[in-house]
Amino acid sequence: MTVAKGSEQGGASFGEPEPGPVSARSVVNEMVDAGLFDDLMARIDRGTLQLTGEGGFLPEMVKAVLERGLQAEMAGHLGYEKGERSEVSPNNSRNGSTPKTLSSEIGDIALETPRDRDGSFQPALVPKRSRRIGGLSEMIISLYAGGMTVRDIQHHLARTLGTDLSHETIANITDAVLEEVQEWQNRPLEEIYPVIYLDALVVKVLDGHHVMNRSAYIAVGIDLEGIKHVLGIWVQASEGAKFWAGVCAELANRGVKDVLIVCCDGLTGFPEAIEATWPHATVQTCVVHLIRAAMRFVAYGDRKKVAAGLRPIYTAPTSDAARMELDAFAASTLGRKYPAAVGVWERSWERFIPFLAFPEAVRRIIYTTNAIESLNYQMRKIIKNRGHFPNDTAVVKLLWLAIRDIEDKRAREHKKERKTDRESNGKHLIEGASSLGWKAALGALALAYPDRINRYMN
Repeated sequence: MTVAKGSEQGGASFGEPEPGPVSARSVVNEMVDAGLFDDLMARIDRGTLQLTGEGGFLPEMVKAVLERGLQAEMAGHLGYEKGERSEVSPNNSRNGSTPKTLSSEIGDIALETPRDRDGSFQPALVPKRSRRIGGLSEMIISLYAGGMTVRDIQHHLARTLGTDLSHETIANITDAVLEEVQEWQNRPLEEIYPVIYLDALVVKVLDGHHVMNRSAYIAVGIDLEGIKHVLGIWVQASEGAKFWAGVCAELANRGVKDVLIVCCDGLTGFPEAIEATWPHATVQTCVVHLIRAAMRFVAYGDRKKVAAGLRPIYTAPTSDAARMELDAFAASTLGRKYPAAVGVWERSWERFIPFLAFPEAVRRIIYTTNAIESLNYQMRKIIKNRGHFPNDTAVVKLLWLAIRDIEDKRAREHKKERKTDRESNGKHLIEGASSLGWKAALGALALAYPDRINRYMN
């Protein structure tokens, strides 16, 4: 049966070449309408035929298509079809075939690759030394970015696709993105970011014969349009000022000339490194981090009461008013019960009070590093099941892949909402999230820092 439904109305018969390009979906629909899938689906339903894996219908179909394509390439290379004689290539001819197994997302495909006598045939459809087709590498990278280990991926592919890839092969596929990671990590940045957030994830990294806890820091900058961008990922190999001086120098070398506010979690040496690189930047301790640090010393049953008692401090209209509220809390029953919680605020006071100099619109932006913590929350889920990483590079690779997947998902959702044709370039983060209330915050920042921000405004 080769006639497609609708051919009596002037449409082309199924199997006949059409004058212009056609979509794969339209061809499939023609085959369905022609009844070509009925017997196939009946056999699958009876369990006498499987779709994927060893001996599956799809691998066999792909095998037939590829082998036919390779034979066509060989005919073009030699200048004559199989079984014919030609004087075009008198010193060269077909010379049998070489068996080859390709891994794919539908299972392993046992392929017969044609050879010629002088070895000059270079197939384009399935290049020499190629062992994977059809997006298997992309699937492996996606699984890796989702938190699966190399061993997990190995077992998953064997179980679901019947594809047996070695540990080394899968590791090499994931390592193939390292060049892209390096390009992203060194990409040029904007000249000014009004706000930069910095927060950390704790990861376990193999150091010699010991597994050590290390901090993987992620910086998120808000540009003048209010879009959040991940600026970089750094695994802290040394403590304090030396490490942060390197981070700030890297950002400056990539083009960041000025930062208005940096919101972080009281990191040792970071304020000094910021001020050495951007002397006029304000280093602001994240209020939510302060609250959490104070709550470590508070019994669970008292936490709601303590949180309510601390609220007047960070909602005070001025730094003087906030000082009065802190003194009042310290003198209260809860303050006397939990002096260590009061001490957290006392020690961080000088890095907290810059927050109080800003109007409400800016306070809502810098109140917390939630802009980055929501990202970290998703990545913590990804790294949760891993025992440890072999090195710092593996940490950066996984976190970058996770960020890319998160950003790609957001971009696809936005594209669907806007019904646009915007596509990913496949190399950099597609687009960041917008900051709520940014227009009001930007207006307040422009009034507070007119000489530093207005010259960058178009």
